[in-house]
Amino acid sequence: MTYLPSAFIPRDGLSAFLARALASRSFIAGFIVTALIALMALVSFFWTPDDVTKLVVGDRMLAPSAAHWFGTDHFGRDVLSMIMVGSRNSIAVALVAVGIGMGLGVPLGCLAAARGGWLDDFVMRFNDVVFAFPALLSAVMITAVFGPGAVNAIIAIGIFNIPVFARVARAGALAIWPREFILAARAAGKGKTRITLEHVLPNIATLLLVQGTIQFALGILAEAGLSYVGLGAQPPMPSWGRMLFDAQTRMMVAPTQALFPGLAIMITVLGLNLLGDGVSDALDPKLRRRR
Repeated sequence: MTYLPSAFIPRDGLSAFLARALASRSFIAGFIVTALIALMALVSFFWTPDDVTKLVVGDRMLAPSAAHWFGTDHFGRDVLSMIMVGSRNSIAVALVAVGIGMGLGVPLGCLAAARGGWLDDFVMRFNDVVFAFPALLSAVMITAVFGPGAVNAIIAIGIFNIPVFARVARAGALAIWPREFILAARAAGKGKTRITLEHVLPNIATLLLVQGTIQFALGILAEAGLSYVGLGAQPPMPSWGRMLFDAQTRMMVAPTQALFPGLAIMITVLGLNLLGDGVSDALDPKLRRRR
């Protein structure tokens, strides 16, 4: 019998999964990049090259040097320190938003697949309403109504993640319910809730894990977009999107001010996408052969 705690362990064992993952260039590259970004965010809690709240007007707009590896901004703040602190803000917003989407969307999708009928129709119509608006536009609308800030950005991004995970969970669950082992479980007297927890969720965990990495990368982009328009993290908290906004009028004078936060966003999203592809290939070797 398969239980939820083993949901992310492939049927042929953890060692076989690790062997396939380590043989995947996408997984290795994505894991290294993601681990380095996460390590940078963790280190920023304890150490940064300079204080991101310290304004030194005499050091404004400095080019990269030994004293300031990535240069300084228009307030004299160290750009490398701001990128380090901004990474933990981006990761925190995206991580919590994905947690909200998965925590609410997966139960809705599984419930719709298990119950069917009017409940299934209601969940799908709710998804259609949310998907009718572009994700970033919806996030801008929500944060504009309730005010800017990291918390409202998390709520806005998380709300859009709910129907994404609901659809993925529902589609995966609908493919599992007609299987023979589900019919055997129902014949044994198990209820739909117990079958969902013990059999359906473990078998769709691969889909949810891969979708989680994709939504995490999109969450990074969404947070940067909200901060760019002033609806994300507020000063003095650094944010990659806010750094791009502040640097856009000085591109001809100090292009590195926009270059480094832009590279941080690009590398982080690329690493997460590569990690998701590698995990997908390792969990589903048939998918890798089809590619």
